[in-house]
Amino acid sequence: MSGQNISKSTLQRLPLYLNHLKSLPENTSGNISATAIAEAIKLNDVQVRKDLASVSKSGKPKVGYNTKELIKELEVFLGYENNNNAIIVGAGKLGMALMGYIGFKEYGLNILMAFDTDKNVVNEQELVMPIEKLPEICRRMRIKIGIITVPASFAQEVCNLLVESGVLAIWNFAPVHLNVPDGILVQNENMAASLAVLSNHLSEKMNN
Repeated sequence: MSGQNISKSTLQRLPLYLNHLKSLPENTSGNISATAIAEAIKLNDVQVRKDLASVSKSGKPKVGYNTKELIKELEVFLGYENNNNAIIVGAGKLGMALMGYIGFKEYGLNILMAFDTDKNVVNEQELVMPIEKLPEICRRMRIKIGIITVPASFAQEVCNLLVESGVLAIWNFAPVHLNVPDGILVQNENMAASLAVLSNHLSEKMNN
């Protein structure tokens, strides 16, 4: 990914633009405007134009962007062409579902193996390793991304272990705030918060 400074909110919107561009029919016109992208995904066109300007300098007034070139620029900027190896800690149903999802490779994420403390689920033939091996494997294989799918009560301990083992970015599925040193990125997937939003929306619609 580019070393250019970019806000987290912009970074989170870029995949939306990329997904829309890649969903367009092959016979779509070669160029597309920021306004057309904004209308399609229901965002402000000024915001979309600013976001795309942080990634591409090829946009032209009244012409827009070449669709294929913009797709390429977004993929390069987002690091989808890179091969980022990751590991999961917590080999329960969620952890194994994430490990088995082949779609991550499209985004440059390669989940190599899972780790767990439960000897009943450890199976090195299926790449579920004992937690004791995590530090050595992370350092030897230079793993920089760790995914946490353990219960909340164990998440901080796992986080500390990942940081000590050289991990720089953590994707956290545990419903708890993690304390990390400066320079470590934590991306939280708060399913409880997402469900609360869905439930609230349904309640409003059902009561109208």
